Amino acid sequence: MITRRNFLRSTATSSCLGLATGLYTWRWETHWVEVVERPLPLANLPDRLRGARLIQLSDIHIGPRVEDSYLCRVFDEVRALDPDIVAYTGDFTSYEADELRHAARMFPRLPRGRRATVGILGNHDYGPAWSRPDHSDRIAALASASGVRILRNEILNVDGLQVIGLDDLWARRFHPEKVWPSLQPGSANLALSHNPDTVDEPVWAGYQGWILCGHTHGGQCKPPFLPPPILPVKNRNYVAGEYALAGDRRMYINRGLGHLMQVRFNVRPEITVFHLEPA
Repeated sequence: MITRRNFLRSTATSSCLGLATGLYTWRWETHWVEVVERPLPLANLPDRLRGARLIQLSDIHIGPRVEDSYLCRVFDEVRALDPDIVAYTGDFTSYEADELRHAARMFPRLPRGRRATVGILGNHDYGPAWSRPDHSDRIAALASASGVRILRNEILNVDGLQVIGLDDLWARRFHPEKVWPSLQPGSANLALSHNPDTVDEPVWAGYQGWILCGHTHGGQCKPPFLPPPILPVKNRNYVAGEYALAGDRRMYINRGLGHLMQVRFNVRPEITVFHLEPA
């Protein structure tokens, strides 16, 4: 029998659980960073890079929606891991008023690798409607001044590892065909591409190896045992983690550090620590 007392008790319990869940998804999980450690087997890896530590950071979204204190704490944690290489896979910022000043304050705090620090741009780095190349140029300049080598359909050789940085798909700057002719055969390769939808583009012939991506935030909210309801990709199979692809290629999607809306559930922000090893 449902009494008034039982009804009020049940209502109070439900309200407390709802409040606790809301606080968890808003304040706790959005800042509860997971350090994911995993091997990264690369064909033709030079001996001098065997065991090197490469850290991937993605979707930082510097701006008023992501707390500076949280990002600074994460950056300190990355520095403590003493990476050989740091790779940023796009969306350094979120386009907002006064964004460039905010970025100018935060970019000097970005962690760097002992051997190299590389990065690519994401759609948000191109401003509103991903249509402002002048804005992306300013973001790239700020990153470069802080020690991050921004690759825009370019290759950087890091002690025998060819890091291929591809520009953003939504900004219509994704042009790997400009890069492939410059690849040295027989070298170790690693590609950076912000949007995982790029791996389905018919432009990868001749490339074998890993592709590191971001962009999805892992969906940010994921019901247990179910796919996330919202994903900013055409191919909704691409959520987070490792994927085997055609042509002897593999992709890893990082869940990102920041957010556009401050909520995460069952999708913690991520620092990915790759340990390089021969394939």
